[in-house]
Amino acid sequence: MLSAETIAGYLNGSIEGDPSTTVAGAARIEQGKPGTLCFFANPKYEKYVYTTKASVILLNRNYELKERISPTIIRVDNAYEGIASVLGLFEQEKAANKKGREAYAVVSWRSKKGKNCYIGAFAYIARGARLGNNVKIYPHVYIGENVTVGDNTVIYSGAKIYHGCVVGSNCIIHSNTVIGADGFGFAPQANGEYRKIPQIGNVVIGDNVEIGANVAIDRSTIGSTIIGSGVKLDNLIQIAHNVEIGKNTVIAAQTGIAGSSKVGENCVFAGQSGVVGHIKIGNNVTIASKTGVSNNVADGKTMLGFPSMEASKYKRSFVIFRNLPELKAEVEKLVKKVIALESSQNTKTGE
Repeated sequence: MLSAETIAGYLNGSIEGDPSTTVAGAARIEQGKPGTLCFFANPKYEKYVYTTKASVILLNRNYELKERISPTIIRVDNAYEGIASVLGLFEQEKAANKKGREAYAVVSWRSKKGKNCYIGAFAYIARGARLGNNVKIYPHVYIGENVTVGDNTVIYSGAKIYHGCVVGSNCIIHSNTVIGADGFGFAPQANGEYRKIPQIGNVVIGDNVEIGANVAIDRSTIGSTIIGSGVKLDNLIQIAHNVEIGKNTVIAAQTGIAGSSKVGENCVFAGQSGVVGHIKIGNNVTIASKTGVSNNVADGKTMLGFPSMEASKYKRSFVIFRNLPELKAEVEKLVKKVIALESSQNTKTGE
């Protein structure tokens, strides 16, 4: 439970009403009920400000009420940003209550863990693994030999981290993600078969990284596959061996990045985009949905299409492509006219 006073202090907000009012969670403004917190930021939901049953409501400082309301009010600079912060506060409170080791968890005596860790049932912590303070390992997680996990990181049920990989502090790894599986490395042989190339590197993940469910990040052939600090990965993403992703880059679902490609900082990849191997993408690049990147991309570019091209060029090309049926009809008319003119000319000359 969190009090309005605690929430207001966390958000640097001001209270109108009872500061001792407590809430156990958040709710949409139209579904608010006693014991929950809601927020108002979108004008289309304004009517619910006056009907919500929530105990606490976040409002922008400049919003003027048209009538008195019953919830305790917390005024903040930006209610939308405020609710995002409060949801994090609820998560922190929930996580803080999880400590200790549940039954059937297997923890090697040759591993090390910091203070206030939680290890769920049927989790496996191999020898040489090192867990920082306040790490939360949910049931059925596998932590391989010599893995390092930083302070305050949360790893949800079913995630697997292979041997030698490094995960930074304040990270979140969601269920069924696999970090450090072998990269897709096979050498063709003279007889048509493929020989596996040993993948002896690891994966290194920076601080404040969030990785969605069912993500695969392959270990490097040699060296490290690197995920920079602040990176956010959606569900269902494939990151191949020896890829490097710069700080604060965000990647949406069903994106794939092939081996040894380098992605800069503060990039945005929309869903179902793809990158071929061994290319370089600069900083502050935006890759649109379903775009296939096959060549290097300079800083600050926005890329669309397959194969990709700069947004301005793609849009000009798309205008032409969209009108191809009409252009084809016009060309056919012109061809007929040319044929008719040539026929007429030939008749006049007796040819």
